[in-house]
Amino acid sequence: MAVLLAIGTRKGLWLATSTDGRASWELTGPHHPMTEVYAVGIDVRRGTPRLLAGVTSEHYGPSVATSDDLGASWQEPGHAPIAFPEDTGEALARVWQLAPGPAGEPDVVYAGVEPSALFRSADGGRTYELVRGLWDHPHREHWTPGGGGKAIHTVIPHPATAGRITVAMSAGGVYRTEDGGASWQARNTGIKAVHVPDPYPEYGHCVHKVATHPQAPERFYAQVHHGVYRSDDDAASWRSIAEGLPSDFGFPMVVHPRRPDVIYTFPLVADMRRFPPDARCRVYRSENAGESWEALGPGLPDGFWAGVMRDAMCTDDAEPAGVYFGSRTGDVYASRDEGDSWRLVASHLPDVLCVRAATV
Repeated sequence: MAVLLAIGTRKGLWLATSTDGRASWELTGPHHPMTEVYAVGIDVRRGTPRLLAGVTSEHYGPSVATSDDLGASWQEPGHAPIAFPEDTGEALARVWQLAPGPAGEPDVVYAGVEPSALFRSADGGRTYELVRGLWDHPHREHWTPGGGGKAIHTVIPHPATAGRITVAMSAGGVYRTEDGGASWQARNTGIKAVHVPDPYPEYGHCVHKVATHPQAPERFYAQVHHGVYRSDDDAASWRSIAEGLPSDFGFPMVVHPRRPDVIYTFPLVADMRRFPPDARCRVYRSENAGESWEALGPGLPDGFWAGVMRDAMCTDDAEPAGVYFGSRTGDVYASRDEGDSWRLVASHLPDVLCVRAATV
């Protein structure tokens, strides 16, 4: 068994591979040098895994590259695979999320992009079409940029119910479709907004990341701009699970691959102080769906002032589960024991924007 760890940075993509139970790693890269890689997908629904990378070049603009040989070679179409229709008057800024569809739709891939929109591919991620129902939503004119931009950064297709998709954006909130994207409803009840006059608006929330688990798809977790939440009713309502964390501000939210009650996050002090509390690099884990939290520190440094972005933390699907995160100072850490201990996989890389891992 091999584990592949894809590391998207501000200056290209690195790939780390382990074939010895994640005791050591072989690093290659940069692939797509001098491009911003905000989104990586590892699609394992077929016999041959497919890598997808959302790359943005200062010279050529944004695109999506694919590889069917674990990064040995890459294919990128001569035309833009994701492009806004002319009547929208918009241009693609970057791809923020690449999410394979459910197992029953092996050729479907979704892309969340900036400006806030959802695109759907029916050919494995080579070409995409705009999901018009969300683009034409009456709330769209009220969506505003978060600190990183106005983007859909979370796309969660339901694992079993065809046509049900949940997305999250900054700053707009959580939205759900039950009909494949024709119509959408805001799903933000109970989430408190700290940056607008109405603390509980229907929309306008700066959601940082949303996660769920295929074995319990009615339960969602969210890291919001000053807020950590859980929903037990399929995102119809949310309640805070921030008690026990040193701060309710952060970006990532990750669920264990087999245990729906186990979640991970990386708290920062506050929106205007984006450092770990007391400069201690710590991942926080809950094993009871956010009712209590523990700091995970063995192998992680103190005197650490870097943040971890919304997609720069992930798990693999090995046994026991591996947990990974990358920092804005280019350090990538891995745990092969579900977070109990950590080791450095790579250091001094460019600013890490996203990580994805899978057995291949």
